[in-house]
Amino acid sequence: MAEWLKRLLKRNREQQAFCTAVVPAAGSSTRMGGQDKILLTLGDVPVLMHTLRALDSCPRIQEIVVVTREDLIVPISQLCREGGFSKVKSVVVGGASRAESVLRGIREASEGAELIAIHDGARPLVSQAVLDEVIRKAEECGAAAPAVPVKDTIKQAVGGIVERTPDRSELFAVQTPQVFDAALIRGALAKALEEGAALTDDCSAVERIGMKVSLTGGDYRNLKITTPEDLVLAEALLEWREKP
Repeated sequence: MAEWLKRLLKRNREQQAFCTAVVPAAGSSTRMGGQDKILLTLGDVPVLMHTLRALDSCPRIQEIVVVTREDLIVPISQLCREGGFSKVKSVVVGGASRAESVLRGIREASEGAELIAIHDGARPLVSQAVLDEVIRKAEECGAAAPAVPVKDTIKQAVGGIVERTPDRSELFAVQTPQVFDAALIRGALAKALEEGAALTDDCSAVERIGMKVSLTGGDYRNLKITTPEDLVLAEALLEWREKP
């Protein structure tokens, strides 16, 4: 039996698992016109600061590791100091791919970390309810991710020609944080990198080795800022959320 599974079965259900949040913030921001989206302001505060504030406030997260590009180490370290985030353990340089960057972040986690919550630095509006539910679920089953039902009809097409229309009731848009047993995701990502596997998200790493991922309730407001339009929408959602 895998070591991570043994630990999962033996875990005292009354004792909260030690959870490290790994925050990938190393993207090239090409769809944002070359601007570093995590440093763009949202309600007069950098996007990444909103993200870290949410994670820092979550009682089920004990520490945070931020992974970024080498040229952003200084500004992001300064942002963490200015934000007074007590749980930020370190800011480290990422790798050539998201998977490599996440794995570097995981290796910075404390030795006693039992769960790893991987959350996009560009998802600043994640709620405490989403965080709490997905971490609790991962503590129970080893792998969990928040998701929302897709609203649009989805077409599968090849060369611009529709081949099929999947049943919308079975389709979900997966968000972050995606939370895993620490040993499980560490091993799954290392294996994927070794084999050169193309991963669309962190769940894909454990899915490809046969592990089931449980979905929990996501939130349509938990959007990932990728394009200028996303930033405009996030501004509106933030203003709406903060209204009395």
